[in-house]
Amino acid sequence: MTDADAPEVTDEPVEREKGPAFAEVPGPTVRFRFTKHGKVRFTSHRDVARLWERALRRAGLGVVYSEGFSPRPRVAFGLALPTGHASDGEYVDIRLDHEPTEALSILCARLTEVLPDGITVPVAEVIPQGTPSLQEAVVACTWTADLGGPTLDQVEAAIGATLAADELPIERERKGKAQVVDLRPAINELSVEEDPADRAVVLTAVLATRPASFRPEELVEVLDPSWRVLRACRKNQWIIDEDAWREPVPLVVPSSRAEVRAS
Repeated sequence: MTDADAPEVTDEPVEREKGPAFAEVPGPTVRFRFTKHGKVRFTSHRDVARLWERALRRAGLGVVYSEGFSPRPRVAFGLALPTGHASDGEYVDIRLDHEPTEALSILCARLTEVLPDGITVPVAEVIPQGTPSLQEAVVACTWTADLGGPTLDQVEAAIGATLAADELPIERERKGKAQVVDLRPAINELSVEEDPADRAVVLTAVLATRPASFRPEELVEVLDPSWRVLRACRKNQWIIDEDAWREPVPLVVPSSRAEVRAS
């Protein structure tokens, strides 16, 4: 799909499908995993949601819509990705209006075909009724950041000092007021390596999302204010399932969980 074929972002109302099946026999909720790379990473979280609404219509997926004058598809996205960052693992929950007759892998392929370049949908799975929302369930994210400025040894030394610190206060502005928050409790893991392909210094960080989430730039500012984040990518989002961390939808999903068969 080329940029010229990419869905146009508009505020136009969504036409709701009518019929007894829509109202009386809602289908399952499917959690789709998708990527965000290339030029589309500069698209805001809100505009990505609009791209998905358009893609659902173009792919012909029957979804449940809200009531009211301007109905919208019943979709729920996960944690907002900062504009300009890439991702290997974003998520959206979509309530279908019927039991699908196709494998979820086929639905993923249809969506990838109509979404802009850079957004691919590799996998999906049905989630049980009552599953916590992505906003509630995600407890941490793994980030990578290509750094400009430091050497590998300098980053390793800064990581040691950062992990040894009891507090890492940073200042944020919220609703026009300065607010000081402690970054240290959010740091679960920190490591660095040199990419053999281009000798880039790549920082990897696992950052908690509660009680506050942090951007890679805020972490790098603490390590050394003179360093720059050249590229950042959210590699994973993590939820806790029976005391173990796992991704909301792993890239390899057992077929019994990944497909819904028509009754």
